[in-house]
Amino acid sequence: MKELLHHMLKNMELTIGYGKNYFTMNRGSFHYRKMVQWRRDLIRTGYKLTKDGFTLTFLDEKENREYIMDIHVHDHRYDAEMRSCPDNVNRFWVRLPCGADEHFYGCGETYSRFDLKGEKVRIFVAEHQNTRRISQKIIKDRIAGTDPEKDLRFSAYESYYAQPTFVSSRKYYLHADTVRYAEFDFRKENRISLRLQEKPKFHMESGNSFAEVSEKLSALLGSYGKLPEWLYDGVILAIQEGCEAVDRRLQKALDAGVKVNGVWSQDWCGCRRTGFGYQVMWNWQADDELYPNLREKIAEWKEKGVHFLGYINPFMAIEKPLYKYASEHGYCVKNKKGEDYMVTITTFPAAMIDFTNPEAYEWYKSLIKENMIGIGMSGWMADFGEYLPVDSVLYDGDPQALHNQWPAIWAKLNREAVEECGVKDEVFFFMRAGFTGSVRDAACMWTGDQHVDWTKDDGLPSVIPASLSLGMSGQTIVHSDAGGYTTVMQMVRSKELLLRWEEMNAFSPLFRLHEGNQPSRNVQFDSDDELLAHLAKMSRIHAILKPYLIKTEAEAQRGIPMMRPLFYHYETEWQDDKEYLLGRDLLIAPIRKEGRTDRHVILPGETWIEVSIGKEYAPGDYLIEAPIGKIPVFVRRDHTVISEETLTALKEELRK
Repeated sequence: MKELLHHMLKNMELTIGYGKNYFTMNRGSFHYRKMVQWRRDLIRTGYKLTKDGFTLTFLDEKENREYIMDIHVHDHRYDAEMRSCPDNVNRFWVRLPCGADEHFYGCGETYSRFDLKGEKVRIFVAEHQNTRRISQKIIKDRIAGTDPEKDLRFSAYESYYAQPTFVSSRKYYLHADTVRYAEFDFRKENRISLRLQEKPKFHMESGNSFAEVSEKLSALLGSYGKLPEWLYDGVILAIQEGCEAVDRRLQKALDAGVKVNGVWSQDWCGCRRTGFGYQVMWNWQADDELYPNLREKIAEWKEKGVHFLGYINPFMAIEKPLYKYASEHGYCVKNKKGEDYMVTITTFPAAMIDFTNPEAYEWYKSLIKENMIGIGMSGWMADFGEYLPVDSVLYDGDPQALHNQWPAIWAKLNREAVEECGVKDEVFFFMRAGFTGSVRDAACMWTGDQHVDWTKDDGLPSVIPASLSLGMSGQTIVHSDAGGYTTVMQMVRSKELLLRWEEMNAFSPLFRLHEGNQPSRNVQFDSDDELLAHLAKMSRIHAILKPYLIKTEAEAQRGIPMMRPLFYHYETEWQDDKEYLLGRDLLIAPIRKEGRTDRHVILPGETWIEVSIGKEYAPGDYLIEAPIGKIPVFVRRDHTVISEETLTALKEELRK
């Protein structure tokens, strides 16, 4: 493998140029237009071995200027970096050879494609699911009768979490140290192209297994560490509209036998009713009308083993006093006129806190420490982070260089709040947006605002490729909103969808529900007795898995994802994104299509046992029965991590 990387780098091709960027933003979605004024291919003129690697020299014939690429080797990791270049060069095309049958994964989070071979990936964080794009798709699908398995063009997608990192099927990773807009192009059969807008610097390292590659990537990028163990004790219910609603619906769930480890009330700080739906009032202190005496109520719920979780993001509601304080102290991102930059979120404007201002950074952190951790919260959704306008004015720095870094800075602020309060063993937060640095500072991710349907690109099926691509990028603990979030037009969450999503999420690192943006139009966990009974069963399953999930999370702390693609251990099914391995021993095949009571399952590499009935299967493709309440779950016959006690309890629960 070392020889492969040496060969790839030795045969590198370089092109340089100069260009300008033009961005327009609409509700966090960025339209990008570029103008390259000139570009020139460089001629490779030299290869020279050095004490710790080698150098490559390239010639710009027109300018008669030499460019040097240094490749240093440290413990089998190849670190490539171009030496200085003139100011009139700001475009770089780095081309490396690859295999015709090679596959690529990662680049942050991708939804409709897991295998990136044949695609060009944009490395620029943005709002993945904007309402305009979803609405257009619904209209087109309704007119054309489109199969929900058919997805939009990959180039139409933006991602909350973009990262200049990929892993190859040939067991190596490449990570670029770049923060500006970039593109990774895998469309050529025998060539990878990195399109960068700053001086090339990247790292490559190989391993004997994908687990070893993941561990080496983690050593480079970092790891958050251990999460609180209470997260594995059941389900986190999503309940809004005040303490009385929490008490009433929580008790209803407990009476039905649901194992509840937490309640997530995103409107703890107030609500905003808009044309988009029921949304949060972004004023980061407890709302006395909806949640009177919240500190005391949190303590009361915790005595029952139910942790309370809230919500925060980098914006502020401009109608509220906290924004007034921030504005008066100059804590907000500015526009070119020196005014607070107002960013439209769905249907309303909001101000964004400038994290490059040290005073603003510490003040915002204090809101988390005092108004959230300080009243007893055990966690929260740290939402957004991907909206920084590239035409804004910051206290310090270039917004085009900081745009991608913003969600990672946001993650760092949240991590510091937890650590400075000394509560890391009990408190966690989850995020959707990310970039390089998020692997180290974000406790865990959720896959964003899926919409409440079965479509491959944004619905339930999109959770699997999103989770797997994050895992291959180094983000090892991922979950989703059970039931999805986004309702637009006539789209509503069906009972079947919620049941199937709960089945999948019971077999994921975290099990958490969401009411969605229009709760009254969507089925909820307590809409009828069947839903409550089903949730009770799924919550018990998740709790049964606790010992296994804790062991699997210990591997995640070393960079090995909890949810893994089939090829991770079996080097087959390179394009499969319809099932996944949960840790080393379990294979999960969620029902992804409406109305199905069976599904085809691929069992790779060794003998598997269907947990619910104890039937053994040789490697192959099988049609497995899966009525509501029964998700296809298989265990390796020669399992090494999951205990017999856990397996016996899981088998009994699945049979009910």
